[in-house]
Amino acid sequence: MAAFSSLDDFRALLANMPAHDAAAQTAAAERNSQLTKPPGALGRLEDLAIWYAGWRGTDRPRISKKQVVVFAGNHGVTAQGVSAFPAEVTVQMVANFEHGGAAVNQLSRVAGAQMSVHALDLETPTQDFTQAAAMSEQEVVAALLTGWTAVDADTDLLVVGEMGIGNTTSAAAIANALFGGEASDWTGRGTGVDDAGLVNKTRVVAEGVAKHNSQDALEVLRCLGGRELAAMAGAIAAARSKRIPVILDGFICSAAAACLAQAQGGALDHVVAGHLSQEGAHGKLLDALGKTPLLSLNMRLGEGSGATLAINILNAAVECHSSMATFAEAGVAAG
Repeated sequence: MAAFSSLDDFRALLANMPAHDAAAQTAAAERNSQLTKPPGALGRLEDLAIWYAGWRGTDRPRISKKQVVVFAGNHGVTAQGVSAFPAEVTVQMVANFEHGGAAVNQLSRVAGAQMSVHALDLETPTQDFTQAAAMSEQEVVAALLTGWTAVDADTDLLVVGEMGIGNTTSAAAIANALFGGEASDWTGRGTGVDDAGLVNKTRVVAEGVAKHNSQDALEVLRCLGGRELAAMAGAIAAARSKRIPVILDGFICSAAAACLAQAQGGALDHVVAGHLSQEGAHGKLLDALGKTPLLSLNMRLGEGSGATLAINILNAAVECHSSMATFAEAGVAAG
């Protein structure tokens, strides 16, 4: 039986998601204070480990099953000339993911993560959102459900990524609709459009936001999003329902997550930002979400690549927390 069958059902789920285990988080903080290091010497790694422990319900967690899921969708708005690449590249890159040839495949292998790719109706692009809503309610719910069901129940750390020519345009429109300002504040070069292309892309974002003027974040996702963005949102929500921590990727992933955050306060408490993308508005979007990135390496590939790389940072934090000796165990005098 489907977890939800309408946007109203999905809203109700978001409003009744589980919280972290406060007792486990407190116990993890107490354990951290006893480890063989000066207080705070591991910096943010300590905070990450305590946060992770609270979501996994134990003061001494391990990360044993890391899952990376890439969702792919095609966008009707590409007909407006918003990308430097043709829409056919989406299908071609899905094949590359499936054959293990993309960057995220290599990063998943290095991180010890199981990776999969889900193509969402690539033969049927969303509507051009300057002309009509990108998706019907039935379509956006189906995409949310694809993400929801893609999360394995025994996963203990999730990364979601995307592939979809035109999706930085969709992400910029979502960010503009949710957080205001001018279209130019949120619109970047994406796959590398030139100056004239950026002017055109900014126009498209402004037209889309003006046409679909909604204060409802899930309606913003439906009208301006894409199937892969909705699937990422569904997967992030599913992870919350199972108390699985999530690492966000770049601008597009963050825009999808922002729809959850604006629909329900605290919806991203189980989420950390993996990296700061070189896509210009990503830092502004992370600020709006209250998220500080773990890495800043001038990456802008998408695919979940930056977040997958950041798995190694979170895993290191948890291993230090759970495997280090306490002062008592090591026979070291505490300060």
